[in-house]
This record gives sequence, structure tokens and C-alpha cells, in this order.
Amino acid sequence: MKPVRKIGLLLLLMTFILAACGDSGSDSQTADQSGGKSSGEKVKLSIWHNFAGDDLRAKTVRGIIEQFAKDNPDIELDAQAIPPDGYRQRLSTVAAGNELPNIFFVYAGSHSAEMYKAGLLQPVTEIAEQHKDWKEKFLPGAFDPYEFEDNQIYTAPIGMSATSILYYNTALFQKYNVKVPETWDELMTAVKVFNENKLTPIALGNKAPWVAQSTILGTLADHVTGTEWFRNAAAQKDAKFTDPQFVEALGYFKQLVDNKAFQDGANSIDNTQAEQYFIQGNAAMMISGAWTLTNLAASASEEQLKDIDVTVMPSIPGGKGEAKTISGGAGGGMALSKRTEGATKEAALKLIYAISGPEAQKAIAESNSMVMYDTDIDQSKVSSLYYKAFNLVKKTAITPVYDAYLTADAAEVINNGLQEIMTGASPESIAKKLQDAQARSITP
Repeated sequence: MKPVRKIGLLLLLMTFILAACGDSGSDSQTADQSGGKSSGEKVKLSIWHNFAGDDLRAKTVRGIIEQFAKDNPDIELDAQAIPPDGYRQRLSTVAAGNELPNIFFVYAGSHSAEMYKAGLLQPVTEIAEQHKDWKEKFLPGAFDPYEFEDNQIYTAPIGMSATSILYYNTALFQKYNVKVPETWDELMTAVKVFNENKLTPIALGNKAPWVAQSTILGTLADHVTGTEWFRNAAAQKDAKFTDPQFVEALGYFKQLVDNKAFQDGANSIDNTQAEQYFIQGNAAMMISGAWTLTNLAASASEEQLKDIDVTVMPSIPGGKGEAKTISGGAGGGMALSKRTEGATKEAALKLIYAISGPEAQKAIAESNSMVMYDTDIDQSKVSSLYYKAFNLVKKTAITPVYDAYLTADAAEVINNGLQEIMTGASPESIAKKLQDAQARSITP
């Protein structure tokens, strides 16, 4: 057969294949991404998220999506709520097959960065361009995890991860005449007094080893090293985790351990158990995240909550970091698949704004869940403790959470390493393990 005839037959075959694909309605995912819309047909739009639980925030987000479907009858919406434990793995599976839904929830940090590097996302910057007032009301740093080399926005934030709020029992502090600590020395004095009175100074549930890292180390270390040092160490550029300042930061954590700041068996109980231990008056303090606000709103009485107040972790003498900060940042948001086009893309951007716009941010905040958005909330709709924490976070600078910037291997090393320090390991040995893991993971 002559080459020209071969090419002609191949082109004809490809035409038939493409026509067949275009006519097929069996692959709804392909139809979703194409954006094509013939006369009288609904736009097909798919969204995946992890708001599958019975907590107020999950119900609120699902309610916003359901209302969008009712308000837009011309859009055929396929919304899937996937439990958090299996969400990331399931998303990775469909991403590997290039079958992502049009819109999907992504976590801030390494998760969204990996999606971007894999070429799976497209910008949602035009939402910010159309709604400038909306963008300007986000708290500083809200978009940082979602802006990459091209300075485009790739995710609309709908939550905040505030991980190092210092909760304290005002009644116990008054009973034992202890000052709420603002400095490290004041914290160690408080630890001493509460121990002398047979009361746990700080409740900690570190059975899942991310807890100590996320709630204590991120802010503690930032106070010692400063944020720029940490970002450089995470990138392995002119800084290493074996540097003296990070060993010093781990040394402060060891001081807490050596001075019995935590209850016995802290590595054998989980965070929820620690919350109950604290709210029942067995501990004077607890360093935990915004998730505790949601948990206690559901499980504690208003009588128990009235004695609880919140503040920031104490400053470190001579520390290079900003003193009054909370570790955290944008907890997650809605991203747009690279393959979404045409009318489907227009519908997708509309839904993303519906989930992350001013009314949605207010509704999510009033579900006792933190947002990185300057909104006013109805005090009667939230717990007294949440209201205090919401106003604290609104005026407090945010610093990085370690596991949002470390590689997965390095995050596991520091998580386990803090458990090891609690059972006798030296700060130097854990610093070396972390440095080795981070360098191994990011060095070509």
C-alpha cells in the first residue's frame, strides 16, 4: 500500500473514532469536562469534596451545594461527598487516570502543589477579578498556598487551619493565682504551680503523632527560628534542620517534657480524649487547633465552656520569630480541573464562588468552623468559646504548619520524632533524622 493511501485511511479511521466518542453519552466524565452544550441540554458539572460528616460545617457546605443545584436548574450537578479518611487516596486514583471531576476540594500545602506540578489544575483568578471586594476581605496569606510561579490563583479558600490556639481554664488559673503565660518563663512557672497542686498543666493526646507537631512545634519552632528560616530549611536552601536554632526549638519542647507539662501517657491517648480530659477540669491548659472548637461545641455544655478562654502561645526569649502568632493557614478550598472548558467551566466558576463567596464564608464561620475571611458572625449562632477564638484569630498573624511544607517522609519523621523525645530521645538526633529525610526527598 502506498504511503499516501495509508495516511488517508488512518485519517478516515480517526474521524470515525472521534465521531463515535462525540456521540457517546456513556462516559459522563468526558462529557463533564468538554463543556459542550447543545440546544436544550443541561450543562453537566461534577464536584467532589470531603464534607461527608454530620458536623455543622459539613452540613453547611453540602447545603450550599444543594441550594446551588436548586437555583440553577440548567446545570445537571453530580456532587459526591467522600469521607475524609479515604478522600485524598480516591482523588489521587482518578487523577492518575486523568478523570478528575470538574471541581474538587484540595488541601493547602503539598497536596495542592502536587496537583499543580502535575498539570491538573487551571486558575480561578477570574473569580477574584470579577469580585474584587471578595478577594480583598480574605485574611493575609489566605491565597499563598494556591499561588504558584505564574502568580495565578488556583484554589478558592473555604476554611482555615488554625492549629496552635492556647486554651486555658480561667477558673483554675484564678484558683491557684497563676498568671496566663505570655512568656516562656511564665509558662514554666505555671507548669510548676499546677504540678505542685496535682493538676496536669497541659493536656495532650499524641497517639496520632501529628498532634504535637501541628499544635505545639510549628509555633514553638517559628518563635525560635523565624518563618524565613523554616521555609529555607524546607526547601534545603541555605538552611538545614541540623542548624543550632532548630535544635534549640526541639530543646524547648524537651523542656516541656522534662518538666512534666503533659499528663502521663500522652502518647497513648488521642486528641479527642485529651479534649475531654481538659474540658472536665483535669488540665489547666491545652494547645490545640480550631477543630477543638467544633468538637467542644458538640460535646461540652455551656457551663463547661464559660470558664474556657483562648490566647496565643507564649514568646521565646531572644527568638527570631514574631511573638504573637498562631500556626495554620488556608485549610483547603475548591480547585478547578485543567480539562474543564466552555459552558462547563463557566458553571464551575459560578459554583466555586457560591461555595467560597461572602455569604458562604459567613455560613461556614457560623457553623463553628474557622475561615480565612473577614466576616461578621451572629454571636447567638456559635458557641461562646468559638466566638472568642474567631476574634482572636482574626487579629493574629499566621505562621506555617510544618507538615504542610515538609515532604511526606520528613513530616512522618518529625511526627514520630516528637514522640521519641517524649520517651527520651535527644533533640540533636531527631534534628538529624529530619534533615536527612527532607534532603533525601527533595534532592534530585
